[in-house]
Amino acid sequence: MTLSMPGTGARAAAPGTAAPFTPSAPLVRATPNSSGRVEFPAGFLWGAATAAYQVEGAGAEDGRLDSIWDVFCRIPGAVHHGDDGMVACDHYHRYREDVELMKSLHLDTYRFSTSWARVVPDGRTVNPRGLDFYSRLVDELLEADIMPWLTLYHWDLPQALEEQGGWPARDAAYRFADYAAVMGDALGDRVPVWTTLNEPWCSAFLGYTAGVHAPGKKSPELGLAAAHHLMLGHGLAVETLRERAPQASLGITLNFTVSDPVDPDNPADVDAARRDDGMFNRIFLDPVLRGAYPQDILVDVAHLGLAELIEPGDLEIISTPIDVLGVNYYNGGAVAATPDPESATASGVPDGTAGPDGAREHDATGPVWETRSPNPVPDGVHPRSRGLPITDMGWEVQPEGLTRLLVRIQEDYTGPRGTALFVTENGAAYPDVVEQDGTVDDQDRLAFLDAHLRALKDAIDAGADVRGYFAWSLMDNFEWALGYAKRFGLTRVDYETQERTVKSSGRWYADVARDNAVPARG
Repeated sequence: MTLSMPGTGARAAAPGTAAPFTPSAPLVRATPNSSGRVEFPAGFLWGAATAAYQVEGAGAEDGRLDSIWDVFCRIPGAVHHGDDGMVACDHYHRYREDVELMKSLHLDTYRFSTSWARVVPDGRTVNPRGLDFYSRLVDELLEADIMPWLTLYHWDLPQALEEQGGWPARDAAYRFADYAAVMGDALGDRVPVWTTLNEPWCSAFLGYTAGVHAPGKKSPELGLAAAHHLMLGHGLAVETLRERAPQASLGITLNFTVSDPVDPDNPADVDAARRDDGMFNRIFLDPVLRGAYPQDILVDVAHLGLAELIEPGDLEIISTPIDVLGVNYYNGGAVAATPDPESATASGVPDGTAGPDGAREHDATGPVWETRSPNPVPDGVHPRSRGLPITDMGWEVQPEGLTRLLVRIQEDYTGPRGTALFVTENGAAYPDVVEQDGTVDDQDRLAFLDAHLRALKDAIDAGADVRGYFAWSLMDNFEWALGYAKRFGLTRVDYETQERTVKSSGRWYADVARDNAVPARG
């Protein structure tokens, strides 16, 4: 399989420039892609994605040691029902079966992550048995003509490194580069696309500021330090991989929102949207693709010490040119400067459900694990419901936000630099119903995917250079702090028997991937 990409590192970032935040209006008109058959460009890649800790299991096998998630899962109340990833989907033992599943879904590519805690369990010593698993997985994918898309870090920092300071410590960035070197040496000749980090916003701010994700810290200062060192680690890893796999396409995956002011004529609401956009989107986009942190965000967090962490040369490393930017999009959000007086909670999200950041308040029963806002400067930024349909995560369904997001990134960031765009995660959790014959007719998820693929084609038609789409997820799996309570999969997993059953959405998506087209709505 061939992959059309821009030349590796052909264009450098423009240091010091800034893309000011300008709110855009929601798209409300029907488009030519709204209902009929929608064909995608030739060579468009269709894939599905997973993450190591969410699917692999084998948590204490073949030399793997604890990651921060193993330890976090043992904290009473931190994870729904005390679930963990020790078995998960048993992908470690069933990867051949799962590659056959991918082939049956007509996937062009599979985006997976490698477990740092499996490959370099103590953060410094290579575990050959861990490397061997990924070598076998890559070979199996290539044999099936499925392109491996490897993510180095999807949140499973070795616990040994966390005990030495974790991502808030600068040394973690250099240990990450060492890990990238190990993986590049082992798989650089067979993996054509590499992602350094998946969603550093979650790693930094859910993990070190909100306490929602591992390692469960609750400090704005630690979250900002983690964010900077994650970015530094990304740049160092790109440099390292470029040396070892010069033919590969390299990039990063960021999660995004679309921040809309509740009242676009109210300057306070517009400023709330600016701050939300800055702390979610631009704090990572700008250093990677513009070589500078947004000046307005540096002002907003001046009292929290971010500027003091930036050493000479850091931003040049962070903005090392990349070939691909992965876009993870689930929903946007409307924000206001004041709370909604009719809201059930201060965050506008009822207890026990997920908010726009994926955070769970706490289980209805059992120990309470207290969390805080993931925004280091949350005062005056309040999410508001717009009355849109919601998924089982409590997230509003907003396909048109994907169109606006991709066009904005193309125009302000990736287009001028010749960087290709891929939607590396998009999907929805719904309360699947298993019929008596074992099937799952998840028309809600199917409709979600249909609407977002149409919105994606709207972005392509508007000039966004989007070259592929990955559904989240290939299969139901461990959903982090929500344990096994939420299901995102195209394929249902029976966690007791490990039986895989392709859902209606999965069969529909297989047809889309085969035909390179979304069928007309019935």
